[in-house]
Amino acid sequence: MKKLGAASLLLVMGTASAATQTVDCGRLLDVKAGVWREKVTVHIENGSVKSVEPTKGRGDVDMSAMSCMPGFIDMHVHLSGQTQPQVDALRGQLTLDAVDRAYDSVANAERTLKAGFTTVRDLGANEGLNIAMKRAINTGAIVGPRMFTSGKTIATTGGHGDPSNGKSRELRHLHGAPGPDEGVINTPDEARRAVRARYQEGADLIKITATGGVLSQASSGMNSQFDDTELKALIAAAKDYGFRVAAHAHGTEGLKRALKAGVDSIEHGTFMDDECIALFKKNGSWFVPTISAGRFVADKAKDANYYSPLVRPKAAAIGPQIQGTFARAYKAGVKIAFGTDAGVFPHGENAKEFAYMVEAGMPALEAIRSATLGAASLLGQSNRLGSLEPGYAADIVAVAGDPLKDITLLQKVGFVMKDGVVYKQ
Repeated sequence: MKKLGAASLLLVMGTASAATQTVDCGRLLDVKAGVWREKVTVHIENGSVKSVEPTKGRGDVDMSAMSCMPGFIDMHVHLSGQTQPQVDALRGQLTLDAVDRAYDSVANAERTLKAGFTTVRDLGANEGLNIAMKRAINTGAIVGPRMFTSGKTIATTGGHGDPSNGKSRELRHLHGAPGPDEGVINTPDEARRAVRARYQEGADLIKITATGGVLSQASSGMNSQFDDTELKALIAAAKDYGFRVAAHAHGTEGLKRALKAGVDSIEHGTFMDDECIALFKKNGSWFVPTISAGRFVADKAKDANYYSPLVRPKAAAIGPQIQGTFARAYKAGVKIAFGTDAGVFPHGENAKEFAYMVEAGMPALEAIRSATLGAASLLGQSNRLGSLEPGYAADIVAVAGDPLKDITLLQKVGFVMKDGVVYKQ
């Protein structure tokens, strides 16, 4: 690797971006064609790719010994939270303010970016933390991936995403029962109001919890949590405001209701059956599997002290199923977008998902495409993210070796550039 000058050192620190620069790649994965392009140089202008040409000289950044790819996209993260044992989680709820959690989350964002994930879809945080983080990253105040955020998840009373779950009666009613502004609805009118509240706070999309969940302090992880009239109102209001809708769903009935209502993606999808698969294909909805989260919670369910008594049986029942569900969905031709649910497991370990996908039967190239082309399509960003070609964001990651032969190499990213700025080298 060539010696870096003062300007390049600033790039490595992530504090400056040259108007024009070049990156020499030993080879570059053309994700659309599915082939490696040997010895090419990416020409960058003002943070975007200007051209990709055969290497002729020495560029500003020397990745000539590395395999380069477009920056990865994780379609399901929670940057404002991090998994921890139940005792620590409860202590945090009682003693930490939103400001404390905001400071803690800064490291999560940087760790995610340096793992090679230049774009994420953050699907739910309380107190506007994910929207504030997006603004801070956009202004350069903190280092992190490009963010698309749902703001506060929309749930029903007692449902997965109700912030009052698990609290005493006194605490639940201390500030009044949460309503649409806090992401809790019980009627079609409240559903519309909740969508409008997300628009008001600056969300990029809507996230709903169509069924129970694993980590919420509620007894069921699979029961349906919206009726058809509520779902219809949610989807209609979201479309009015130009939002795409992501639906957390484990149980079969809740999956079917969400798919029939017209959601754009299903997160987890644990107990999908053949009818669900047919609905995915009929409606063109995307599946975001989050195998990593399933594997992690299944493992932690064996530790009597990690999760609460309410959560442990759900983690044990749901977590082990997700990888098998992914395998069936992929084989059936359901559209797959890469997503991990990072935060349920430690941030920065997102690339383990690639190995789990390949282990379940998806070829390495298709796994990478799910985190580039597929994810960009679901985001509605296919014209600027997910590929390295003229007009696209200069998001480049690089590893030593060939990840099409050994997908675990993606867990060892050695170079990360976002919008023409180098954050890891």
